[in-house]
Amino acid sequence: MTNLVTNLAAAVDEYGGNTAIGYQGTETSYEEFWGQTGAFATALAEHGVGAGDRVAIYLPNVPPFLIAFHGTLRAGGAVVPMNPQYKAREIGHLLGDSEAAVVVALADLVPFVNAVKDDTSVEHVVSVGGEAEGATALEDFLEPGDPDIVERADDDVAVQPYTSGTTGQPKGVQLTHKNLASNAQSAAELIPDGIRSDDKQLGVLPLFHIYGMTVVMNSTLFNGGAFYPLPSWDAQEAVSVIEDEELTLMHGVPAMYNDIINQPNAEAFDLSSLRLCGVGGAGIPVEVLRRFEELYEPKLYEGYGLTETSPVTHFNSPVKGRRVGSIGKTVPGVDSRVVTDAFEDVPPVEDGPVDEDEANLDEITGEIVVAGPNVMSGYYGLPEANEAAFTEDGGRTWFHTGDLGYRDEDGFFYVVDREKHMIVTGGYNVYPREVEELLFEHEAVADAAVAGIPDERRGETVKAFVVPTPDADITEAELKEYCLTNLAEYKHPREIEFVEELPRTTTGKVQKFKLREREERAEGTEPETEAE
Repeated sequence: MTNLVTNLAAAVDEYGGNTAIGYQGTETSYEEFWGQTGAFATALAEHGVGAGDRVAIYLPNVPPFLIAFHGTLRAGGAVVPMNPQYKAREIGHLLGDSEAAVVVALADLVPFVNAVKDDTSVEHVVSVGGEAEGATALEDFLEPGDPDIVERADDDVAVQPYTSGTTGQPKGVQLTHKNLASNAQSAAELIPDGIRSDDKQLGVLPLFHIYGMTVVMNSTLFNGGAFYPLPSWDAQEAVSVIEDEELTLMHGVPAMYNDIINQPNAEAFDLSSLRLCGVGGAGIPVEVLRRFEELYEPKLYEGYGLTETSPVTHFNSPVKGRRVGSIGKTVPGVDSRVVTDAFEDVPPVEDGPVDEDEANLDEITGEIVVAGPNVMSGYYGLPEANEAAFTEDGGRTWFHTGDLGYRDEDGFFYVVDREKHMIVTGGYNVYPREVEELLFEHEAVADAAVAGIPDERRGETVKAFVVPTPDADITEAELKEYCLTNLAEYKHPREIEFVEELPRTTTGKVQKFKLREREERAEGTEPETEAE
């Protein structure tokens, strides 16, 4: 295997006349799509973009995302996907750190690129969906051509997404051609008979996110299926597409399935065409899973993974079996362990899942570590972070997930706790420090702490506890608007509480577990004790 895009080229050769992309009533064949990627690759070459150069894609789930993604790979470049909810403040670091030469952005988002362009290596901005000042419209950028695929080595970087860390700036995750190809194949093998050329996949998971990119987009296109992207989540619209087009595959985050079952006409939905529904991004409540399966024919299969692992490491599936409450077994080609701080294996429990209220979790849990061809080559330009992320043991390189869990004797794994302070809201990871740092920049904020609080729809949501300055004249609405102006919508605090002081240890560390305990008491539930 050389360039990842050769997998698409093989599908074009075999399924050229089949539908590759279905979007808002139009269909694009594999041959037509391949021609579009060729025109994009030709344009990149004419603008001096070649092997290893970074091209940033700042788009929602629309066909030009697919064109730019596979066109960049065809030209030998590497893709830097960016969340279209991000503002100038957030993309500035991504563009500067990655040294992207070209940005393909929705026309409405081009002003954010222009705001930071002078501080980056960006030379060309391509707009999608209209003209924008300082950008070339995609239609004008494309150049006719059928270029050869630029060869790349297995360990060359194909995609460089960014994942926030608990401290510091977002980190560039270097995913190689081999990483992504192997994981797309593993994901396809988890479905009975694999992904087939007659499959139709709903593309509602964001394509900038590795879950939507690998498991949904690439796994489908590499196997000749049809991909139906939706630029935003709407339960009624998604179900309509499933019903009208008779889609066969769907992947989503728990909040999406929760939305479906809570629609006023939920019992009238016909999802019988779906032969598999996957769920990831966060743990799905068992009651949501059960309710979904009471209403509809397809079963929900939960999985687990990280951006650094391309992403899937574990999955419940009809092929490998399912256990409700588990993240599943390791996927083909991947190995995983549960280890102590001394990197010794924690023995499995006999049967899972255990009753976490009765079990001694200290005895049965450890950190989940993984190894395999899907694991990133490392964080871009961060040797210290790489040293902390990997451990060499038994002749293999193991990646630390940062998640605590246990396994049972049948090979099923269970996650009991994620990184201590990370907030998982609607499938998105939010690291409190990023929000806190923004709050501290406001002149009316003297002190601040951000924590996740229970949310019926999203699982968790973001709440800020703010100590205002003595002479501050600021309202909750004004502070929310300040955050929303500078952060993606899902990151901004949906609740802000002004407090006189924050609970701290003698060393000055904020005791966030006390903030969560207070929230639990306010909700009328018994707070869990926690040492930090």
